Amino acid sequence: MRGFGERNQLERSQAIRHRFLNAMVERSVTISVLMLHLVVFGLGAYLTYNEEITLGTFITFESVFWELSYNIGHVTQFIPVTITASGATRHINDIFEEPSRSQDSPDAPGVPRIQNAITFRNVQFSYGGDTRQIRNLNLTIPEGSRVAIVGPSGSGKSTVLSLLLRLYDPTGGTIRVDDTDIVQSRRDSLREQMAIVFQDNLLFDISIRENIRLGNPAASDEDVERAAKAAEIHRFIRSLPNGYDTVVGERGNMMSGGQRQRVAIARALVRDPAILLLDEATSALDHGTEQAINRTLMKVAAGRTMITVTHRLHSVTEMDKIFVLEKGRLIEEGTHAELLKRKGVYAALWKQAG
Repeated sequence: MRGFGERNQLERSQAIRHRFLNAMVERSVTISVLMLHLVVFGLGAYLTYNEEITLGTFITFESVFWELSYNIGHVTQFIPVTITASGATRHINDIFEEPSRSQDSPDAPGVPRIQNAITFRNVQFSYGGDTRQIRNLNLTIPEGSRVAIVGPSGSGKSTVLSLLLRLYDPTGGTIRVDDTDIVQSRRDSLREQMAIVFQDNLLFDISIRENIRLGNPAASDEDVERAAKAAEIHRFIRSLPNGYDTVVGERGNMMSGGQRQRVAIARALVRDPAILLLDEATSALDHGTEQAINRTLMKVAAGRTMITVTHRLHSVTEMDKIFVLEKGRLIEEGTHAELLKRKGVYAALWKQAG
């Protein structure tokens, strides 16, 4: 709490200083222009009184001066905004220039499309420091199976997906697709056979067709419609006045939460992924919509390996296997019925879920 308070105080003092300097830039120019005008007005009046210039010349000069001073004052209002924007641009460039956590070897092989299984063997991982988020994780996900990874908050569920996507590399152990170590392979070849649906999926202010095609820019209109049919959103799209050319608005605000999620599922399916990853894909939806989306997901998972991470246990009861994590360790695995019989952590979580 002490560190948090110190950071808050630093942020507060910097915000006050920033606003003060912004005000000083604007007010300084305004005051300077007014003072200069007093000087010019006095000098002009003096010259006019002594008939060194005509009254018309004085009035014309005064009009030009006011026009110029107004425009100068208007421009100075954008100086603080420009300074702020330049700082933001610099931070963005710093992010782009940040070196990758790990680089693929130039001669690294590709990851073949999954035929047998995904295996985690003695996998360990830490985001930094002494605390390990994943501890000696061993699990096998057969090709074509539907599995769920559940557990209490902070148990490492989403970290497992991050490791599988190679957003991070494990600090120990291996992750293999069939017999290929993904760390020793090219990322692009691994991710080409994957698609992921998040809890909150971003839709852009473009047409539904182009939002779906983001999953595979080379997809034809037929591919897009086929994916939409699989995601059970095709009929709704066709009912719109502009059909697939309907613009969905910023962040998809012209659609409901369930409709946005179905478009995201279609975006994933247009990639024709061998591995479908779901990260809390239905957690933000109401119960009725969640059930409908889950039925759709079960249909589209046919012939694919589906891995879902969720804390909503009601959505995993039909999974082929459920892996239960606690503090980064695999402590239970089995079907829903098998885990309830064991009366362990999963059974306790199920009881809490009501």
